[in-house]
Amino acid sequence: MRFFKALVAAGLATLGLCPLRASAHPHVWIAARAQILFAPDGKIAAIRHTWTFDEMYSAFATQGLGKDGKPPTKEELAPLAKTNVESLAEFQYFTLAKTGPKTYEFGEPKDYELEADDKKIVTLSFTLPLKEPVSAKKPFTFLVYDPTYFVDIELEKVNPVSLKGAPAGCSMTTLRPDPLTSGDSAKLSESFFSGLPIGADFGIKMATRTIVACP
Repeated sequence: MRFFKALVAAGLATLGLCPLRASAHPHVWIAARAQILFAPDGKIAAIRHTWTFDEMYSAFATQGLGKDGKPPTKEELAPLAKTNVESLAEFQYFTLAKTGPKTYEFGEPKDYELEADDKKIVTLSFTLPLKEPVSAKKPFTFLVYDPTYFVDIELEKVNPVSLKGAPAGCSMTTLRPDPLTSGDSAKLSESFFSGLPIGADFGIKMATRTIVACP
């Protein structure tokens, strides 16, 4: 998170804009996919995230990398991938997992990598293991969001979440957030122009919920 903010602040300064406002409104956009990974015993063991960043973030992240105009390699981006996942630790990797009111903790991410496509758009992929595998016999819910709403994370429209190794009969539902109320829209606009934080609850209001249930 600190890395995201530092990078965007540098970009805003380059454009002659006030970095203070970066704290009050989304300035990094992510198109996300997720894969729920099941253990052999049928419990949910991890979530595999795939996050594609916006053009502005990608441009600054890849600045000075690559040769002869080509996108940087995974090896060149490896230190940046490490910095990304480490900076997300204090925010629980923008991931909330729960069963009813009970929430679950995650272990350290693994198998992380950052890759740039031909247009130098970067995608971060990493596996986020649960500290303890979780049964999905009771509905398991997870959300991906930034509580500060500095980063706007939106699940892809088509096939945003998939299951891997799930027992037969498991089902999955993706519930997208309701449209903003007039009050929330006014709050968002006010925070942008005032430079004041929008509130820790706003990010979750904008988050898509995925519910997994198994027999």
